[in-house]
Amino acid sequence: MTIHFAAARTPACSPIARALAKRATSRAANDNGGLVPNDDVLKAALRHFGEHGLSAARVARSNAKDAFFAGDKQAYNWWLSITRTLDKRLAQQFERKIESLGCKDVIDPIG
Repeated sequence: MTIHFAAARTPACSPIARALAKRATSRAANDNGGLVPNDDVLKAALRHFGEHGLSAARVARSNAKDAFFAGDKQAYNWWLSITRTLDKRLAQQFERKIESLGCKDVIDPIG
């Protein structure tokens, strides 16, 4: 009588495992909530991220704060939009802080 070798199936390759496995999503998820910056802001945010790495959003917020207290509305709006592009939550916190100071009327950020 001859002996034949039959390799064991791995559980990952079984037909049942393949049928029960979750399929990969066909589209990437975006957590920006439909907020898409214009190309100029996006390019500037990417360039800023390349210069400052993971602290880019905090640096942009700091630049927005400096521009705000200097009274430069255009620079404030620019840096706030870059902050919003890099970190939406950080930008919202900053806007709330500006509102709590009662300075919202001085400079109106881009909505």
